[in-house]
This record gives sequence, structure tokens and C-alpha cells, in this order.
Amino acid sequence: MTVSGPIPESGVGQADGGAGPDIAFDAFARGQRRALVALAWTLTGDVGAAEDVAQDALHATWQAWDRGGGIRHPEAWARQVVANRAVDRVRRAGRERRALGLVGARPDPTVDLPTTDHEFWDAVRALPARQAQAIALHYLEDRPVAEIAEILGCAPATVKVHLHRGRRALAAALAPETEEGSR
Repeated sequence: MTVSGPIPESGVGQADGGAGPDIAFDAFARGQRRALVALAWTLTGDVGAAEDVAQDALHATWQAWDRGGGIRHPEAWARQVVANRAVDRVRRAGRERRALGLVGARPDPTVDLPTTDHEFWDAVRALPARQAQAIALHYLEDRPVAEIAEILGCAPATVKVHLHRGRRALAAALAPETEEGSR
């Protein structure tokens, strides 16, 4: 998926007249925004939520950056924030749907994006959170296992397990039906 459009101009990078670490962060934010939105969309399935999650991740990164630049790997930091906030967003949306169901209201329909991979990404979103995150980082962003481990805060062997289990679950979920109707 390609997310396009101009990067909105905000106050980020303007705090001290555009000098110093704010210039570096501004360049970082401009360079990472689209990838963060794509990762968030992969994990949430909603463009609006993905934009919000990516913006939250950039804001959290900027706050940590502003405290003296203590982030060793800002790309990994931002992606970890996206992964965590996307999971929170999906869980909150599920709770809201259940609550609305209890009172008889109908939630707003989600936006369907035109994509040939819609079924695949729906299946990815149905995986357990860490498997979905590992699959998205590996296949959407083409990240190696070591980087995924750093982003998710776990061991490379754990990432390999998440990828293996995720692939196996996706293969089962996306396998064509046989003539008997079983998978």
C-alpha cells in the first residue's frame, strides 16, 4: 500500500526558530511519516486510525527526542510506538463496538480501501498482535529479523517464532477450499 499526500506542516521542528535538533527531527518525521502510516494501516485496517496512530508515534518520538536526543534508534522507537498504539486502537474499537451493540446503536462503517491484498491484510489483522506486527514489519517494510526484534523489544528467536506461526496461520486462513469444502 502506498500512502500519498503532502506531509502536514505543524509546529514540529519550529520550537526554536528551526535550529538545532528540531531540524533533524523535522527531517526524520518527513522521511518516516508515510512508512509509519502504512504500518499503522496494516495493523488497524483503518486509514483515519492509521493517520492518528502515526501522528501519535511521531509526537511521542519528538517528546523523547526533545529531552536531549536520548533515542538511539528513532526509527525503531517510532515503529514500536505505532505497533503498541495500533493494538490499543484495535482493542478500544472492539470494546466500543461491543458497548454500542449492548445499547442497540450501530457503529459507523469502516472505510474499505481498494486493494487487491485486502483479504491478506484482513487475515494479518486477525492474527495475535505480535504475530501481526512481525508479519507487517517483515513483509510491508522488508525489515530483517534483528530490526524487528529491536522494534518489538524481544529476542530475534522470538521474532522468528512469531513469523513462523503467523505464516502458518495465514496459510491456513488463505488456503483455497478443496472440493469437499474443507481447508
